[in-house]
Amino acid sequence: MENLLEVKNLTTYFKLENKTIHAVDDVSFNIKKGEIVALIGESGSGKSVTAKSIMRIVPIPPGKIVNGKVIFEKEDLLQKKNKELRHIRGKDISMIYQEPMTSLNPMLKVGYQIKEVLKIHTNIKGSDAKEKAIELLRKVDIPEPEKRYNSYPYELSGGMRQRVMIAMALICNPKLLIADEPTTALDVTIQAEILELIKNLKSELNMSVLFITHDLGVVTNIADRIMVMYSGKIREISYTNELYKNPLHPYTVSLMKCIPRLNDPAKELYTIKGNVPDLEIKEKGCAFYPRCNRRMDKCIDNNPKLVEYKKGHFVRCWHYEEDSNDE
Repeated sequence: MENLLEVKNLTTYFKLENKTIHAVDDVSFNIKKGEIVALIGESGSGKSVTAKSIMRIVPIPPGKIVNGKVIFEKEDLLQKKNKELRHIRGKDISMIYQEPMTSLNPMLKVGYQIKEVLKIHTNIKGSDAKEKAIELLRKVDIPEPEKRYNSYPYELSGGMRQRVMIAMALICNPKLLIADEPTTALDVTIQAEILELIKNLKSELNMSVLFITHDLGVVTNIADRIMVMYSGKIREISYTNELYKNPLHPYTVSLMKCIPRLNDPAKELYTIKGNVPDLEIKEKGCAFYPRCNRRMDKCIDNNPKLVEYKKGHFVRCWHYEEDSNDE
């Protein structure tokens, strides 16, 4: 299957007074057409900065994309002018943010905000734009879409506001949807509905999705592949079923243990000891070393490469590098 997006050696730093934050450090991955890829990791691991770097919306200063390529449909987005990017953002690549209440303008009706996207990227105006907006509200399962079209964000529930954000993101039929923690602020029932909605719309519109979350349990039934990120680097990439059956990186194994088990409710919930490392310190060895129960002396000063341990399953860990297919 052909790649829609290829990220190569992406590196994004933040300069804050006298220190440098290594938020995204030499990240490479791809997303194929019609594929859902999940990006997993704890808060502060670099997931959202990766998404913002792809969209070229990292605030400059203090942020700066210092290296890498973001190849979208065979063109490097990092080489494009801002005017060219404005035609891509919202049209070919759309983004859903974590908290819709801070993304939607509280002073404007949701129908107007959805129409605004059409106004920027298409020639659809007037009654046609209104009809299109109502059609999208209906598509994302908002009840009484004609009525909700004239509602303000504060008049809607959290789940409905998130559906409005999805409608805005999909109004121009994007080729790539970036969903940055879109279910975090919602209760579990609404979470399941939003996940099912994204999955169904992906199939219906034949788009690709980069789904960002800190919760491995959320993406079990939605993602084709999963990428595990820690301290600004990708630590493991695998097909979803393979990752759940055979997690390789000690960090991935620890994340798996953190998932609550319904069949064992009495068992104490596992927690990963220690804290996410300070991103001000440039990674020399493996950043997970202080928290790892399989650490070796070699891990302190030597950073392993991301290698293909078996077909389609990549890992960055010294326990697998020598046995991998990569020379």
